[in-house]
This record gives sequence, C-alpha cells and structure tokens, in this order.
Amino acid sequence: MNDVAAAADRIRPHARRTPSWRTEVDGRPIVFKLEHLQLTGSFKLRGALNTLLAAGSPDRVVTASGGNHGLGVAKAAQLLGLHATVFVPVSAPEGKVRRIEAAGAKLIRHGDTYAEAVLAARETPGFYVEAYNDPTVVAGQGTVAAEVVADVPDVDVIAVAVGGGGLAAGTALASGRLTVAVEPERCCALHHALAAGRPVDAEVDSVAASALGATRVGEVPFEVLSTRPVTSVLVPDTAILAARDRLWEEFRLAVEPAAAVPFAAWLAGDVPGDLPCVVLCGANTDWTP
Repeated sequence: MNDVAAAADRIRPHARRTPSWRTEVDGRPIVFKLEHLQLTGSFKLRGALNTLLAAGSPDRVVTASGGNHGLGVAKAAQLLGLHATVFVPVSAPEGKVRRIEAAGAKLIRHGDTYAEAVLAARETPGFYVEAYNDPTVVAGQGTVAAEVVADVPDVDVIAVAVGGGGLAAGTALASGRLTVAVEPERCCALHHALAAGRPVDAEVDSVAASALGATRVGEVPFEVLSTRPVTSVLVPDTAILAARDRLWEEFRLAVEPAAAVPFAAWLAGDVPGDLPCVVLCGANTDWTP
C-alpha cells in the first residue's frame, strides 16, 4: 500500500483525478469510477507515469502495446519531455494507433501479435516500460482504487476488467476490498492461471481483445491476485456489448468494450456487495453510438 501512496504522490502533478459517481441502475446502488475520462482515455497513463518518474525520467523510452498501454507511455513521455518508441502489432486498432502518434511517439508496426511486438521492442535501445508485469506499474494502476476508497469509503467491492492483470492487482493492493476480476469468456488469462495455480497461455478471442488480449497474466500481478481476496468472473461478448450500449443509452457514457466488461458482470448479478464500484477503464474506440 505504501508503494501505491508513493505512486499517487508522483503522478499527481500530471494525471487527472477522475470522478467516482454514485448512482443507481435497476434500483440497485452502484459507483462508477469514470477512469475513461483520464488523459489518453485510459488508466494506463498512471502506471506509465509512475514507472518513468520512479526511474528518473530516462530520455529514451520503448514499449510494446496493443493500444492503450502504448498510448499511456506515449503521453507520459510527452508530459515529461522524453522520447518514446511504441511497437504495435499490425492488427492494432487504427483509432489507438492514431492517438499514439498524435501523442508524439515514434510508432512501429511489427508482427501479428502483441508477443511479437514485445520481442522487437525489447531489442530496441531505450528504457523498456512493462505493460503490467512490473511492481511499479501495478502500484501506479492501484491509484485508481485508492481514489475510489478515498472518495466513497463505503464502497465494499471493486470490479475491474482484466487483461494482463495490472489494474486488478493494483486494485487488490490499494483497496482493502474484495476485487472482482472480470474477463471475456474466451479471453481470460487470469481465470486459467488461477485454475492452474500459475500463469499459463490462454486463447485471445473477444470483442475486447484489443485491450484485454494478454495471452497470459503477468507473474507479478498473479502473485498479488493469488494471495488476496479476489473473485474471477467471466462474461460473454454479447453481454459486454449490451453493457457498453446500456452505458451509452442510460448515462451517455461512451466507453470501449473492455471498459464495459465489469459492468456486464454487475448486470448479470455476479458482483456482490452493498455498494460495489465498477471501474470504467477506457474509451479508446472508434465505435459510434
């Protein structure tokens, strides 16, 4: 928890403190953490900022990403006056690629998968920023939950979407509450890891794969998530899209599919608690309501 507090102090001058909004859906109380309003439209900026600041702001920064992490690193580098190179697979969504370049990073398309982009990025000179498998990144992502707890102390459960596990691990570290880790049914590296007792390869086939498409959960997040109160929940793609659409129709909240994943679980009754919080983690999509 001390690491999360230190991360909050580091990133405070640069990142937005996003709102926690208490409301009701279907007569049930819920809190939405509106993290899609973060700079770059995603929580990933937090971990990137914390990592670069903790490392002393290295001049040349390198990373690989399916989209949101690369955008977070690109923006963090821009805010700190650093030079960033971001590798993305050729399948990366155009909307995210466009935003990475707009943030001033050098963008290189390489490989058909995120894993291939990572291999190329690691061979490039510069300070490599992990997407999720790093304690400093996890601490930065934990500042999301720390803000929720500070703003709405009676929140008793926090539900988050899971890709590589950085946000979920940070939530478990920072909140002291049950973390509900939600994944698409066919894009669920954490679910498979918890069943196996260790990170294992998993299929990646979901409408939310561009943000949650890690083939295996990180070792660092898994260590956190396997030793703290965490519930793993799976939701189908149809429910994810329905949840995304409902957020728009009922609240005019426009998020990407990955951000709707925990809300889909809540709508299905799979998120317990008297006052649960659902983290809406990103909005980098070219989807039009």
